[in-house]
Amino acid sequence: MEGPGPVKNERDLLYSEEEEALRAAVRDLLTDHCDAPGVIARTESDTPHHLALWKALTEGMGLAGLLVPEELDGQGATHREAAVVLEELGRAVAPVPYLTSAVVATEALLACGADDLLRDLATGTTIGALAVALNVAPDAAYRVVRHENGLLHGELTGIADAAVANVLLVPADDGGLYAVDATAATVTPRTSLDLTRPLATVTLDGVPGRLLGDAEPAVRRALRAGAGLLASEQFGLAEWTLTETVRYLKERKQFNRPVGGFQAVKHRLAQLWLEVVNTRAAARNAADALANGEDVDVAVTVAQAYAAPVAVRAAEEALQLHGGIGMTWEHPVHLYLKRAKVDSIAYGTPGAHREALAALVDLQAP
Repeated sequence: MEGPGPVKNERDLLYSEEEEALRAAVRDLLTDHCDAPGVIARTESDTPHHLALWKALTEGMGLAGLLVPEELDGQGATHREAAVVLEELGRAVAPVPYLTSAVVATEALLACGADDLLRDLATGTTIGALAVALNVAPDAAYRVVRHENGLLHGELTGIADAAVANVLLVPADDGGLYAVDATAATVTPRTSLDLTRPLATVTLDGVPGRLLGDAEPAVRRALRAGAGLLASEQFGLAEWTLTETVRYLKERKQFNRPVGGFQAVKHRLAQLWLEVVNTRAAARNAADALANGEDVDVAVTVAQAYAAPVAVRAAEEALQLHGGIGMTWEHPVHLYLKRAKVDSIAYGTPGAHREALAALVDLQAP
């Protein structure tokens, strides 16, 4: 009688020892170089990006090259490791172009096989930005510029982190994706709700570009990875706001009792804790799917449909439960609320992802 067949390995969403070590290293760095008063001060200046921190993350720790193969001077890691980094960056609302350059632009270049640019981005000395508006979902239409006589003409709005990019990846009407030297374009910063991830308008007036490959598959791959790993940033943000709120409510007293001891408050926090834990599961599933190439579209849409509203609610609860101090500019909770609000429409709204998920699982609306 034959014994049972081989047991299929189930996906392990727990953090590995290496991932926990990476988390500890990134958190230590952010603790030393990305405190809340410093981030707030940067949002009040003309240089909101923390390029010294970016240099420490990239040149010092090699984190810009996590998704780049080792033969191209990258780390040859996976989306799981990049997700851990984004969790920590979300906890600190760090004003660095990690998601836009080390994930989105890098994924577009991987789709095109642009080895020299990938080497540049992997070192962190070059920052890339995909010139597609931040609110565009992976399968949605996006604006393109005109390609005529070898030159690019047009205007693209809502481009995240374009102000610090060295190379812009620009989709054109001929179906190509072009690499453009950022100094040849006119990049005009725009006022954004989230001051830690600034937006800009990119204007191309007869600018030369290097054809990298087909835009559609590259943009789709890049935006899908961006949406999937954004959930990890949203989880980090939600976890910080919940933890900080619980800590504060243990200290704040009314009627000579800690506010956190009131039953109604405890119920609100318990419900929020459950949602944050579920967000971690959804985000880890998306990162693991991207790393393994299995059920990627479903995992990404589920993660974004769930994580975005939880991050917003966690930040809103943090602001309300901090009382008067939460309404001040000096307290960092407003940074988290603004980041959560903008993240909730980045790479597609929760509604757009739910609609995409319904089509993926053949669950049509009534």
